[in-house]
Formats: sequence, C-alpha cells, structure tokens
Amino acid sequence: MSEMRTEEEQVQALSEWWKENGKSLLLGIAMALAIVMGWKAWQQNQQRNAENGSALYQNLVDAVANVAGGQGGDAALATARHLGSQLKADFEGEAYARFAALLLARVAVDAGELDTALGELDWVLTHEPDASQKVLATLRKARVLAAQGKADQGLALTTELNNAEFAAQIAEVKGDLYLQQGERDKAREAYAVAASEGTEQRPLLRMKLDDLAVEDK
Repeated sequence: MSEMRTEEEQVQALSEWWKENGKSLLLGIAMALAIVMGWKAWQQNQQRNAENGSALYQNLVDAVANVAGGQGGDAALATARHLGSQLKADFEGEAYARFAALLLARVAVDAGELDTALGELDWVLTHEPDASQKVLATLRKARVLAAQGKADQGLALTTELNNAEFAAQIAEVKGDLYLQQGERDKAREAYAVAASEGTEQRPLLRMKLDDLAVEDK
C-alpha cells in the first residue's frame, strides 16, 4: 500500500512539475530547434551566395578577357560593365565586389576613361579592402593620376603606403612616377630599393635600372 502511495505521489509530483514547467520546456525545445534550423539555413544560404558570386565573378573575368583581347566589341564591354555592377551591388561587402571594381577600373583605363577608373578604385578603397587590395588599388590609382598628368598626387599616395610585403611594388611605382617627372636620381634610387626588396627575378625592373645607368654615362 505504501508503495502505491509513493507511486501516486511521484505521479502527482510529476504532474505538478509539468504544469509549472511544461510550457517552458516545450518553448525551450522549440527555440533550440529553431536556432539549429536557422543556422543550417544560414549556412546553406551563404554557400549558395558564395557559389553565385564565384560564378558571376568568373563570367566577369571571361568578359574582361574578351574585351582585352579585342573580342566581342561593344557587346563584350557592356557585358563586363553589367556583370561588374551586379557584383558590386549584390556582394558589396565581399571580396568579389572589390575585385570586380578593380577589373572595371582596368576596363575603363583601356577605354581611355580615366575618371571612371579613378571612381572604381576609390570604390575599392572605401569598402574595407584587405591589405593587398588596398595596396593594389592605391598603386593603380597613382598610375591613373600620373596618366592624367598628376604624378605629384600619385607620388603622395605611394608615400602614404607602408606595407613591407609589397615594398618592391611600391618602390617601383615610385620610380616610374619620379621618372615621369624627370627626377632621374630619385627614380634610380626607387628602382634600386625595389630591386633589393624583391625576391623574384624582375627583368623589366632590371631594364629600367640599366637604362638609367646607361643614359647617365
């Protein structure tokens, strides 16, 4: 009899506990399931976005290659610009968009649209580029400014760069801009720095140094 009473008491206690906590328990389970399902959905969405961005970027690269190779004419140019704009709009906060802007800047330079190129490079620089993208965009902007006859502004940009990994590239661009200004000694010094910083063989840089040495004899 005492055992039955004990079982009845246990059932009664469980019933009372369920009344007090059952809804909270079910709500907690539902929330946990929602979080897990939401996380999986987010991961799947991220994967789809990455795949879409990758495919779109590859199409852009192909279109730019066609433009550079003189294939497709105005249609290829329009396609490249459309794809680049779409990448910038749909993936604004991601690397795809910044690389797209860099490619659009190249297309604009090839078309002689230097102001448009500067706009694309500024877009990269204002959208949180990583270190390599920042250096690349800045150096290209310096060259575009030099092409506009503003080598002094280009040099000012290169002076602001401080990245040991890209020291050789920065120094070489400085040398090109100094040479454009007719400052041969400074150009030679910059090329020498570029040669000393770089680890790989760079025949064009060696030619630049040799040309200055020959001309100054």
